Amino acid sequence: MRKIIIIGASSGIGMRVAADFARMGWRVGVAARRGELLKTLKDQFPDRVEYSEIDVTAPDAVERFNDLIETLDGMDVLLYAAGCGWYNPALDPADDERTVQVNVLGFTKIVNAAYRYYKQTANVSRGRIAVLTSVAGVKGLGISAAYSASKRYQWTYLQALDQLAHQQHVNVGITDIRPGFVRTDLLKNGPTDLPMVMSLDYVAPRVERAILRGYRVATIDSRWAVVTGLWRMIPACLWRRLAIDF
Repeated sequence: MRKIIIIGASSGIGMRVAADFARMGWRVGVAARRGELLKTLKDQFPDRVEYSEIDVTAPDAVERFNDLIETLDGMDVLLYAAGCGWYNPALDPADDERTVQVNVLGFTKIVNAAYRYYKQTANVSRGRIAVLTSVAGVKGLGISAAYSASKRYQWTYLQALDQLAHQQHVNVGITDIRPGFVRTDLLKNGPTDLPMVMSLDYVAPRVERAILRGYRVATIDSRWAVVTGLWRMIPACLWRRLAIDF
C-alpha cells in the first residue's frame, strides 16, 4: 500500500486531496495546526489515515514530521499544502511576517527534512516531494508582496532541489503545483470579484494527476498558464505601472 503525507490538510485543497487518496486505497498521514479537523479525516477513514498536529513554524515541526513518517511506516509522497497570506496592500507587518514564517521558513524545514529522508532511505521506488505553490510566483504583486515573493522562493528552492537530487543520485522527483485562484479560506479576506476562480472539485483532481504522473511543474489551469505566460513577457518598466488590484 502506497503512502502519502500531506502537510496542511485541515482545510481546502490539502483536506480534499487527503480524502481522495484515502479513497484510492493509499495510507495517508495528515498534519496541520488544527488537530480537531484532522480527526474528522481519521474518523472517516480509520484504517487508512493517521494524523498529527504540526505547526510548521514551531521548533519541533521536523521532529513531529519524522514521527508521522514512522507512524505511517514510510512515505512515498510528501504534499506540502500549508500556506498563508495573499491580500496585503497595506503591508501589515504581522501578516507579512506570518506569510514568511509559513511559506518560507516552515516550507524549507519540512521539504528539507523530506529530501533528507529520501536521501537516507534509498527507496527502490521513486519518492516524490510535491508542493502547492502558486501562479503568484511569476511576478512581484504589489497587493501581496510577501505572498508572491514567498511563492517565487518556493519555485526556486524546488528547482534547486531537483538539480541537487540529480547530482546526488537521490531517488526523488520534485513536483511544483501552481494553482490560480481557488475557492478556499485563503481568499476569504481578499477581493470578492477575483477572475477565473476555480472550485475544489475542479482543482483537486488536477493536483492529484500532477502527483501521480510525476509532473515537474503543473500550472492549474491552462487559462492561468496563458495569463502567467503573458505576465512574463511584460518588461519591468511597464509592470510597475500596472494597477493589478483584481
